[in-house]
Amino acid sequence: MKLAEGLALGVQTVHRRTEPADGPWRPGIDALVALTTLVDRCGYDSLWVGDHIAFPVAILDPLLQLAQCAVVSRRLRFGTGVYLLALRHPVPVAKQVATLDHLTEGRLIFGVGAGGEFPKEYEACGVPVAERGARLAEGVAVLRKLWSGTTASHAGRFYGPFEDVPMAPPPRQPGGPPIWFGGRAAPALRRCARLGQGYLSYVVTPEQFAAHLAVIGAARETDAPLGTGHLLFTRLDETRELALERAAATLSVRYGMDFRRAADRYCALGPPASVAASIRGFHQAGVRHVVLDFLGPYEEREAQIARFAAEVMPLLADLRGG
Repeated sequence: MKLAEGLALGVQTVHRRTEPADGPWRPGIDALVALTTLVDRCGYDSLWVGDHIAFPVAILDPLLQLAQCAVVSRRLRFGTGVYLLALRHPVPVAKQVATLDHLTEGRLIFGVGAGGEFPKEYEACGVPVAERGARLAEGVAVLRKLWSGTTASHAGRFYGPFEDVPMAPPPRQPGGPPIWFGGRAAPALRRCARLGQGYLSYVVTPEQFAAHLAVIGAARETDAPLGTGHLLFTRLDETRELALERAAATLSVRYGMDFRRAADRYCALGPPASVAASIRGFHQAGVRHVVLDFLGPYEEREAQIARFAAEVMPLLADLRGG
């Protein structure tokens, strides 16, 4: 299975409520501009935003955020990590994402996933949780038909029937932005093998990532290169113990559960050399695009982004040259 060379580095999340916090949350244009400018100036390769309709903490729509970010940077790639397509009808999503592909001048990666960790958002959208994987697969098929540049027809289990529907303009990238699939369970990995141009993981170890990649490779029926990404929760501190405390506090609030044990296992924590070693482990397992979600108080995130660029990126220079 063909993988890209080298290593790309991205940053996850634009607007997010302070974690932990008690005061009002007022996301602002200046804050978005400052963050996007910082990520670009520091030499990162991409900026990503997650997606939920309902979540334990406040969260904004990813497509709208990325449209605003694209006005600020002419260089960064932009990605959704990941968009819960099954919660929406794919026809209007096809229009929105095609538009975003133009607004980003063809620098969009459309990461999708089935989700399901928060059943209430499926209930609110009238989507049975048990149907989420099948709806995701059919939804992707609808997107690609509508992005083809010709009239599209579809009659499926969940969507359609419709015939000879034109959607113009088609996306900037021929055939549409690359679609990367998230997921860890076997059905999700097989879905990625059938339908995906990339695989985007989170909350796995390098060993688990390599095993998942092997499953995808065995089921894949194309020689086309596969993009590989991993969302890596990260916290730089003077010691691993201090980083773990701050990471666990952030993630426990964000996901509404005790996240300490998972943080200890899955996060990149501690001094720069330790964080760089964690990233090298994922690169060795096959990850070519590491997306960093910097943990700790929101007010410290820009300092974390700058510190990583100054102290960790140089330790990875040999990987980033490819």
